[in-house]
Amino acid sequence: MDTHKKHLVALRDLPPQGKDFLVCDLAVWSEPIKEFHMDCRLEGIPEMELNILPSTEGWLLRGAVRASVVVPCSRCAKETPLAIAEAFEDYIQMPDEEGALPEDALSEGDDHLLFDHGAVLLDLAAVAWEQFALALPPTPLCDPGCKGLCPKCGQDLNAGPCGCARDEGDPRLAKLRGLKLKKS
Repeated sequence: MDTHKKHLVALRDLPPQGKDFLVCDLAVWSEPIKEFHMDCRLEGIPEMELNILPSTEGWLLRGAVRASVVVPCSRCAKETPLAIAEAFEDYIQMPDEEGALPEDALSEGDDHLLFDHGAVLLDLAAVAWEQFALALPPTPLCDPGCKGLCPKCGQDLNAGPCGCARDEGDPRLAKLRGLKLKKS
């Protein structure tokens, strides 16, 4: 069964007080990680809790995504475990009678909507994946003081200095190295 089809919610059928949903299907996260060739390994099953509250103009989405992942450090490439726990809010504008959204209401989140014979369906799997991807740090670090790898020999500088000669910089600027500026 297609992972996303089992996570579709008919928005117009929600009760006025809203409804809670839980997405904890491993395929929601593991399939896109594999599809996008991401260097990310899941530790356990991520989950997204979501409350959808109808309003007169659309639906308010409030939720949280939680996951444990292992990613490479962006400086030294060491495997780095991360705990993701991010809360989020989003709003989906109600489409007009033909199922189209007003042009000024189109936003990045609207690609989670599907239209099927007048029904407005929300793909919870797409929302879960988007929030997970947004919660991943763009430059994960094993430690804030990570020294990274030597650009010449590739030695992990966290383990100690390497034997490479240090770059003295551009030789054309050598005369400026000893320059001292007066403080005013």
